[in-house]
Amino acid sequence: MLETGLILRALARNKIGALLIALQIALTMAIMVNAIFMIQDRQQQMQRESGIDEANTFYLTNTIFGQNYNIQAHLQTDLHMIRNTPGVIDAVQINAVPLSSSGWSMALQHESGEDKDAVGSAIYMVDDHGINALGLTLIAGNNFKQGDVEIRKDGQSTWPAKTIITQAFAENLYPDNWQSAIGKTVYISQTQPMQIIGIVKTLQAPWNGWDGVERSMLVPFQRESKGSYYFIRTEAGRRDELMPIIEKALAQSDKERIIRRVTTTEDTRNRSYQQHNATNKILTTVVVTLTLITGFGIVGLAIFSINRRTKQIGTRRALGATKGQIMRYFMMENFIISTFGNIIGCIGAIGLNMWLVNTFNLSPIGIELIAFGVIALFIVGQIAVLYPARKAALIAPATATRTI
Repeated sequence: MLETGLILRALARNKIGALLIALQIALTMAIMVNAIFMIQDRQQQMQRESGIDEANTFYLTNTIFGQNYNIQAHLQTDLHMIRNTPGVIDAVQINAVPLSSSGWSMALQHESGEDKDAVGSAIYMVDDHGINALGLTLIAGNNFKQGDVEIRKDGQSTWPAKTIITQAFAENLYPDNWQSAIGKTVYISQTQPMQIIGIVKTLQAPWNGWDGVERSMLVPFQRESKGSYYFIRTEAGRRDELMPIIEKALAQSDKERIIRRVTTTEDTRNRSYQQHNATNKILTTVVVTLTLITGFGIVGLAIFSINRRTKQIGTRRALGATKGQIMRYFMMENFIISTFGNIIGCIGAIGLNMWLVNTFNLSPIGIELIAFGVIALFIVGQIAVLYPARKAALIAPATATRTI
């Protein structure tokens, strides 16, 4: 207790230096905790399952430029050829790809009419091979049958009578019992009825930043369009082998279209989260840099303090203070400064997080992360002051007899 009083009186004589370090610790605390929180939030987003068999799937674009082109006939020929290629599990024509940043969206509602609490969803147009080609897991209800599949022409505004939705979408539509969605009639385009015949576990939307990214629906459509995707699923480990084979076979089978942009779904995921990865790297650099600056600041203040009090330290050594007591003095001094800085930092971290929550719709920070920040900065402070404290402990007692 006596030593604490001595430390506080010493700090009072050098208020500016101690205050600057405390504020530096507080700033580091506020930024570090929220930066780590944002990194964790982005990491959780990047680790969400898309629902599809990413390791064994790829897709390509089929762009038609020929005149008097029988789109439907060629579509069936293409799909038959791809599906019968050795190593291919299944294939489907589709209008969009999960996490590709480009797609379709509509809304479903419980009752017909305008403004009936519609819930938005991504739209995937597939045939009865869609679930198998994407590698989805059907957890309730049934898949489409071949007779359910309709031809959709460009500009068409009507929709099929059936749909399959994700579990997250079912939970949103029927929060009391999502499984009760099977067999229910909902409305698309405000007035067109659709019956929910199945529920898949997961299928993410094309937009990773959308708050409804888990809400998706399948509709039994084959598009009569001059531009579409073919989505292909292969046997495990054969994707890279089959990509050039299928691309070449399609290109050679028909000279009135262009086959391009052969892309794996893993590459699509990586591109989708490029900004997340870049932001996380920047935030990590900021956290490390601030921590190092704070550590060096603590070292600098401690060395400055020791140089100003060399004779005082020598006097204490001459009066019998051990090296351990001298080290403990400076480590305790740093502990007091860190405590003050961490208290201000906790307030700052909570305030900054409240602003982030209100501005960017993030979730509130957890107390465990604040506790981690406090402990981390205490450890950084003690490690940083260790060298100056050892240097102080090595000051000889004879130093007290020298003239300053």
